[in-house]
Amino acid sequence: MNDRDFLRMAIELARQGMNNNEGGPFGALVVKDGQIIGRGNNRVTSSNDPTAHAEVVAIRDACQSLGHFQLEDCVLYTSCEPCPMCLGAIYWARPDRIVFAASREDAAAAGFDDDFIYEEINLLPAERSISASQDLAEEANGVFEEWKQKMDRREY
Repeated sequence: MNDRDFLRMAIELARQGMNNNEGGPFGALVVKDGQIIGRGNNRVTSSNDPTAHAEVVAIRDACQSLGHFQLEDCVLYTSCEPCPMCLGAIYWARPDRIVFAASREDAAAAGFDDDFIYEEINLLPAERSISASQDLAEEANGVFEEWKQKMDRREY
């Protein structure tokens, strides 16, 4: 199997999820050593979970399969260029590569436009359309200090 074969499978997961009314037309796979270890399709509307994008579902499935929270030596195949949320999750999971089919411009043409999120990320928290404010930083930083001293912490 090659990249195109796995991409076609991700596209088919997108089609199946869409036809089953589980969510939008997005599918993803995680592959390690030529074997599929995680599958996902968009399940936002069927699960009432705005984080249930195909890539996130596939990452969760793959991490369960591996018994680990990182995807070293893995490739994530997705039917569409990942949105900012998924891209963040992918970077936290640390696969070796991402291979996608449709572009974010293609998704926007179908009604899935994430450009405003890309623009918001570059703004200061107080300037974003969903305002954010900071408080109790000293207390929160106390927990970080405890973390740094914690001898049995699991690094990531």
